[in-house]
Amino acid sequence: MRPDLVNLFRVFARIGLLSFGGPAAQIALMHTELVERHKWLEEKHFLGALSFCMLLPGPEAMQLATYSGWRLRGVPGGLIAGLLFVLPGAVVILGLALGYAHYGQVPVIQSLFTGIKAAVIVIVLQALLSLARRALTRRTDWALAILAFAAMFFLSLPFPLIIAAAALTGLLLAPPAGAPSAPLPTHRTPPRTLRTIAIWSTLWAAPVLIAWIMNASFLTDIALFFSKLAIVTFGGAYAVLAYMTQAVVETHGWLSTAQMIDALGLAETTPGPLILVTEFVGLLAGFQQGGTALALMAGAMTLWVTFTPCFLWIFTGAPYVDALLARPRLKGALSGISAAVTGVILNLSIWFALHVLFGTVTRGEFGPTPQLDSFQPLSAALTVLAGVLLLWLRLPMTVGLALMAVTAGVVHLVT
Repeated sequence: MRPDLVNLFRVFARIGLLSFGGPAAQIALMHTELVERHKWLEEKHFLGALSFCMLLPGPEAMQLATYSGWRLRGVPGGLIAGLLFVLPGAVVILGLALGYAHYGQVPVIQSLFTGIKAAVIVIVLQALLSLARRALTRRTDWALAILAFAAMFFLSLPFPLIIAAAALTGLLLAPPAGAPSAPLPTHRTPPRTLRTIAIWSTLWAAPVLIAWIMNASFLTDIALFFSKLAIVTFGGAYAVLAYMTQAVVETHGWLSTAQMIDALGLAETTPGPLILVTEFVGLLAGFQQGGTALALMAGAMTLWVTFTPCFLWIFTGAPYVDALLARPRLKGALSGISAAVTGVILNLSIWFALHVLFGTVTRGEFGPTPQLDSFQPLSAALTVLAGVLLLWLRLPMTVGLALMAVTAGVVHLVT
């Protein structure tokens, strides 16, 4: 049964408002609403769409919502579903980022973020453990994960290079096809596909070109950087955070390391995809460059170049999902990327931990090197507490973050 656009809007508005807890919880929520409750999609179509979205760069949960809307009501349905999945969280991030920009340096506020940073270490560790259970099933997977970690932590190789090498390795090691590949569907002709690519590529590029023509160098840099990020964000937001942080902190100097960790902590508390952390970064970088007006323009630009490509990937590839999933070598490339991403997230876990637990971390010859006499016992104790709350007691992420912030605030007030 195909829903009308009003019912589609109502259901995806509900999904967008309740999509807390990361991609696993968001995908489970969509499955409950679309497959079990309303029976708009069959199980095999939902799972096939999920596999397809995992092949794409960008947030798989948002792209799954877009694909589901497209399958139910075409391009209008895809736009409704994708936008409603992103916009509630984007509005919350806007408020949080502007509040952080104005009040983040107040001592009491800073103390709250001490607890949030401790929780972030555990949250990233949770993501690592979850992905490792699914991605590391063979010796080659473990080898790729170890090599990816070493390449990023010790050698500081670029994230896109690591992903490309992992995809190529998975492609070459994939088993040969056992049965003929599914034929491409006949209802989508090459001219129509090319028209879709042209329209969405133009929409993606338009604000970037406008910023460049107007000689708005900061907005152009923001647009180009986050456009590149949209192409390489395989494996979710955690996988690309280390690369993004390195570029934002060291290359461009837009934010500090502490601000990047705070950005992730706040993004974890909002509905929608975690990659909305890019909006926070754009807003805060814009605020520091030119105040509230530039912050709003930078945040809007970041949102546009982060999520417009998602619609390009989905509307171009959705008609070919069955044919693409029949290619075992594509599955092999995805497997290689997933294994490498595990190593990349391990790098992120250690990197975050070092910057939270030590006041001074320098770039040594073989990776980040903490200054041992800058060890911060309070941060270490809060990290242990966060581990108890999130890993042992298994509290919901938002509850754990709130408790950690309150605990750190109380400690600040009584000491």
